[in-house]
Amino acid sequence: MLYDPDKLLIIAGPCSLETEEVSLTVARELLSIQDVYPELNIIFKGSFDKANRTSLESDRGPGLKKGLEILRNVKAETGFDLATDYHLPEQAEPVAEVCEVLQVPAFLCRQTDLLMAGAKTGKTINTKKGQFLSPFEMEYVVSKLEQAGAHEIWLTDRGTTFGYQNLVVDMRNVPIMQKFNHPVILDATHSVQLPGASGGISGGKREFIPTLANAALAAGVDGLFMETHPDPNNAISDAASQIPLDKLESLIPHWIKLWELSKKRPQVDL
Repeated sequence: MLYDPDKLLIIAGPCSLETEEVSLTVARELLSIQDVYPELNIIFKGSFDKANRTSLESDRGPGLKKGLEILRNVKAETGFDLATDYHLPEQAEPVAEVCEVLQVPAFLCRQTDLLMAGAKTGKTINTKKGQFLSPFEMEYVVSKLEQAGAHEIWLTDRGTTFGYQNLVVDMRNVPIMQKFNHPVILDATHSVQLPGASGGISGGKREFIPTLANAALAAGVDGLFMETHPDPNNAISDAASQIPLDKLESLIPHWIKLWELSKKRPQVDL
């Protein structure tokens, strides 16, 4: 099992793998953070294809073959376990040859064939809750994965659609989804997106990332997902909602303290 209840799970990396230089720059900084904070269990993430871009003109990333090559090089240099999205059932097997975590995008979380293909690889499946779903409905996503024999299941909240071009995070989702007996993660960066709100691309409010991460940890979340980039404003995707790489480490000590405190919170049935 990749999840370790005695360590704070952090899934982090650039939104798109975009280039090997960007990916390795981020991975090296994450490795230095991991060395300083043994309380962390860091999984490196990066997407080989941003298949749900708002516009056809938007850069989708390096593609499957080049993306997996970049991920192999990240693993070879840093030793990190890896996570990436897959979008089609036939992508599950090649991704599983490189990555320990197969991630189901939020928009695809109900796609039965996609879930079944991921489960059959024997790898950890991190399924993001669709922005259009209540937390209660994730029970059926979990059921599909369990019936397909998934080895390890994680559930990630990334906000819920609130009117047009806005998301909100309901912290009640954490204990609700934890009742399905699998780790629950908050995607603190995608949750601050403003989908499609910037003239054909998604906007965002990165200044609220720490607030959401703090609240989720206080609510007892099992891990955090976050995207980080050396130069977010010039990233090919999610420019407005990634953490500047040079700011990430400054957030870590506080998050560890909140996580440690949340583990000691009283369990009271009301």
